Amino acid sequence: MTPEDLHLDTLTTEAFRPELAEIDRLPTLEIARLMNTGDATVPATVAEHLPKIAAAIDAVSHRMATGGRLIYAGAGTAGRLGVLDASECPPTFNTDPAQVIGLIAGGPQAMVTSVEGAEDSKELARADLDALKVSPDDTVIGISASGRTPYAVAAVEHARSLGALTVGLSCNTGSPLAAAAEHGIEVVTGPELITGSTRLKAGTAQKLVLNMISTITMIRLGKTYGNLMVDVRASNEKLRARSRRIVALATGATADEIEAALAATDGEVKDAILTILAGVDGPTAARLLEESGGHLRTALTSARTDGA
Repeated sequence: MTPEDLHLDTLTTEAFRPELAEIDRLPTLEIARLMNTGDATVPATVAEHLPKIAAAIDAVSHRMATGGRLIYAGAGTAGRLGVLDASECPPTFNTDPAQVIGLIAGGPQAMVTSVEGAEDSKELARADLDALKVSPDDTVIGISASGRTPYAVAAVEHARSLGALTVGLSCNTGSPLAAAAEHGIEVVTGPELITGSTRLKAGTAQKLVLNMISTITMIRLGKTYGNLMVDVRASNEKLRARSRRIVALATGATADEIEAALAATDGEVKDAILTILAGVDGPTAARLLEESGGHLRTALTSARTDGA
């Protein structure tokens, strides 16, 4: 038994639930009910940490507004959740793929296959960040259910030494990850249905928090208009239909007006909305949005003030 093994019983995420020792003998429906009951506690646990989450989001938004990147770093399930969140930003918010990045210990192959020893390598974490040329403009979020995964902790430590903003997201209290980060978020979801399987409640909590971080940051960056996804990238027919619907909801325009506006703006939803609501042409809409940093509300105010 290694020293690491000797400390597993100190982690809430690894705790054994003796009342479930014969869960394999229960009817499937009863197991499902037990699992669902446990999962239902996760949102309330996340809610307890909303002030810390909001503070981290404001800090992330500030860095990204000045051109910084958001970088997730983790291993195993935590790493996969970071990569998933990053990969969903371009189609949802029309971000550059280099703007939100997910790093997983062991590289892309670790998304589907375990890479032996990768999560224990501090050197790998530092090398991955150096390859991205992390700077003080960037944010690095380390993700680890235990809060002590060497790859995640080292990523945060190295990023902080480079002047980047750092956030540590874990599911145990007093974690090295939270201690290493400027913003430590420890969402303690308790023992799992299957002992040590932190892809369950811990994974759900991490997904909820990452959803908040990326989504609210994008709201702060002007990627939405109200609750409308106005920076959607219409890369397929479903998204083109969604684009038309978003313009309709934002403007109340007719189908013909919407088609004309999207045609005049090369399918850009924000620009199309601006042409309709402000009565400007496509090039003017593009200029106003560029001057407003992509914030549609600001561009609308400018158009009305300037009489553009």
